Amino acid sequence: MDYDGMDGLEDAGPRVTVRQASRDRADFTMEGVDLSFANSLRRTLLAEVPTMAIDLVEVQANTSSLADEFIAHRLGLIPLNSKNVNDVSYTRECEFCEQYCEHCSVTLDLHARCTGDEIMKVYARDLVVSEPRPNEWVGMPVITDSLGLGSVICKLRKDQEIRMKCIAKKGIAKEHAKWAPVSAVGFEYDPHNKLKHLDYWYEEDPAKEWPKSANAAWEDAPQDGEPFDYAAQPGKFYFDVESVGNLEPDAVVIEGIKVLQQKLALIIQELGDDRNGDADGFGAPRSPEGMQAGGDYGMDQGYTTPFGNTGGQTMYGGGTTPFGATPYGQSGWQ
Repeated sequence: MDYDGMDGLEDAGPRVTVRQASRDRADFTMEGVDLSFANSLRRTLLAEVPTMAIDLVEVQANTSSLADEFIAHRLGLIPLNSKNVNDVSYTRECEFCEQYCEHCSVTLDLHARCTGDEIMKVYARDLVVSEPRPNEWVGMPVITDSLGLGSVICKLRKDQEIRMKCIAKKGIAKEHAKWAPVSAVGFEYDPHNKLKHLDYWYEEDPAKEWPKSANAAWEDAPQDGEPFDYAAQPGKFYFDVESVGNLEPDAVVIEGIKVLQQKLALIIQELGDDRNGDADGFGAPRSPEGMQAGGDYGMDQGYTTPFGNTGGQTMYGGGTTPFGATPYGQSGWQ
């Protein structure tokens, strides 16, 4: 992503400062949000950003020394390119199939046979992507080493062979770690511990035994004798996102924000339906009808019981508890 021209923006609302960006890592700070939002974003990046991974392996031949399940597990952990993964449907939501098809999956074929006396290594580069697929990027094995080989899948001796059909599907790390877009998400706030959210265990001197992180240079250190501010809240958060290669780190963050927005929008929609869904009498829950006294338009005010009593009465007939007076000395609603 091009970060040029981002300086000079108004300091209103959330603000992100990118400190370092590379192919597999993004280090940035976030301000203008509270702790709950920052932590929600961190959890979303770890577990709810969709990616592609091999989920189904059809073994046609395997005479290697490794079991079918062992190789299938290794295949599932190979990172696959997940650019524009939203073009791929979830298999459980696919309208065109019940198991997998070109709309919800990518097929990769693996066929290797050792014919020489030397041990043969099978790499991720040996996975061949079949067409058609949802777009030109998804499903390609991610290869980042200088030799262009990728992860080692297995080793074969002379006359050993493996032939497998791999089906890659869309998923999230909450279902299985193979769909994780990141290997780690560093997260920190208040590096000087001004808020006292951490209680360091130490033997002699906590300052020596707990050295400050590099993020401490981005904030002012507390002064000796400075009074504690009980109303202070964390306002600056430090993120260090490391991608496994299936998505660029900035794309992971953007997708994480989109997922978080969708989840919040769903909650708002459900709450809106609860408020407005009782127009036809079959929507959200509401108070019992048929109030005898003090009600408007034939409905109660929300404090009757389902037993038909009025006012503050209970099922026992009065405004008291079944043991007499209320615990506060009153016998009913005042």
